[in-house]
Amino acid sequence: MRLRAACVLVSVALLTAPACTGSSAGPPSAGQASLAAFGSCDAALEGLREALRSGAPAPQPADREGAVVAQGAAPAGAVPDVRAEASAPAHSTTNNHEQGVEEPDIVQTDGRRIVTVADGRLRVLDAATRTQTSTLDLPGGGRPSRLLLDGDRALVAGQDGRLTLVDLAGAPRTIGTLSVPGTMVDARLVNGRARVVLHTLPRFPRDVPMPQPAAAAGAMTLDDWLPRYELEAGGRSESGRLVDCDRVLHPRRYTATGMLTVLSIDLAGELGTGEPVTIAADGRVVYGTAETLYVAHDATGRTEIHAFDITGAGPARHVASGVVEGTLLNQYAMSEHDGHLRVATTTGADNTVTVLARRGDRLTEAGRLGGLGKGERIYAVRYFGPVGYVVTFRQTDPLYTLDLADPAAPRAVGELKITGYSAYLHRAGEGRLIGVGQEADLQGRALGMQVSLFDVADPARPRRVAQHRLTGGLAQVESDTHAFLYWEPERLLVLPTDTDALVLRVGDGNLTERTRIAHATPVLRALVIGADLWTVSASGALVHDLATLTERSRIPFP
Repeated sequence: MRLRAACVLVSVALLTAPACTGSSAGPPSAGQASLAAFGSCDAALEGLREALRSGAPAPQPADREGAVVAQGAAPAGAVPDVRAEASAPAHSTTNNHEQGVEEPDIVQTDGRRIVTVADGRLRVLDAATRTQTSTLDLPGGGRPSRLLLDGDRALVAGQDGRLTLVDLAGAPRTIGTLSVPGTMVDARLVNGRARVVLHTLPRFPRDVPMPQPAAAAGAMTLDDWLPRYELEAGGRSESGRLVDCDRVLHPRRYTATGMLTVLSIDLAGELGTGEPVTIAADGRVVYGTAETLYVAHDATGRTEIHAFDITGAGPARHVASGVVEGTLLNQYAMSEHDGHLRVATTTGADNTVTVLARRGDRLTEAGRLGGLGKGERIYAVRYFGPVGYVVTFRQTDPLYTLDLADPAAPRAVGELKITGYSAYLHRAGEGRLIGVGQEADLQGRALGMQVSLFDVADPARPRRVAQHRLTGGLAQVESDTHAFLYWEPERLLVLPTDTDALVLRVGDGNLTERTRIAHATPVLRALVIGADLWTVSASGALVHDLATLTERSRIPFP
């Protein structure tokens, strides 16, 4: 296996402007992702039907109401932040990709309380007394959900497209529920305003053979394509189309397998329909800064990227689109810096990083770096300002360091070949990088979980200075980047595994195991509040002294 930290640029072709009405159906290709609104409902219906006839792939299974069966969107990862609020001690946050941009997770804290959501129930724990203070049964039962927290409000987002706004002042109570049958792709919270990305599929007649859904095009109506909603809030219930047909945007060419909708919800206000912005497109990966939300989707070997301005108090505003060759690993494959979007992709037997610049309503290529890990695929990507790291894997693993200071001329400046791979990379102070993944033999066979500490102070000469191995085992961060905690003040690393939580001390040149924390069920998350280390599982929470790691309290979840 090879561990490579690199800056890679992926080529993006210019996108041609779409027609104002109707569409020219066909598979998406480089050079065509600008968007326009359908001119009328008749134009929308004709364009969607024509796109489907042109060979749209079969949809995912739907339930009896036609809603997509949630497939479990992978959450994106991030960097813990330290906050010192007037009424709360210093504490960690969700492992977010960008500082100041909150991501939904199953556990959130503001330093005063811990809020969890699982099996259809929201729980509130008091950090000071280390007790569970209240619970709330959520609409929709035990379907998978994640939550965002802002002040005394929580937004619970179900993967089935159900959004529940909860007031936490006093005993938790439901303010309202908005249901959009489909799948929640992901969400971001900036300054109390949530941007929720939903994906909905057409509602095909049940007698249509799924390998050939185009046969149904002539019989389908706009209501079969356009997302619908049900809202219960303020003692009232309403339902209908989420967005009008003449407000749906579309690329010049598209497959029309689904609709991508961005909702904007002020957590301090009442719940409404979320000021929807809808595109005739698909979406799989969400990455966001405080100013821009990016939604990406793999389409026939290329990745379509749509950018939305989220700086205002109103709805998200589509501002640009582009296409890059290859496919993304996850949201960490994208990063915005100094007005440029860096995108790392795997294309056939090659790996590339493309630097995109916004020119009008197009994301166009400013620079590119290819040739990373030929014959392998990307396992991890991380960017820190003008520096990038890329990990590829097949049998052995080079770690590439990349210089991205010049967007027009990104270059690989260093390489380290070691066995094993890292699936997640995290900064551990100046000149240090943590890698979490698997050790492997020279044939690429995984041998067990490993944690690596890299010295990257000299980008041209990266080196591994410490390694901690386990026989077997798997770090949850490989598939869920929120299952990771690095608390810089104590240099403490906590990694939920498939059995317990591994606690390591990160030195300048060493990794020292401090303890293993076990629950009745696997540990899911770890967080720090003041002098306490909390670990949370489906069975309850444990509190340990941060300095000594002795147990202080047990809080079972009934």
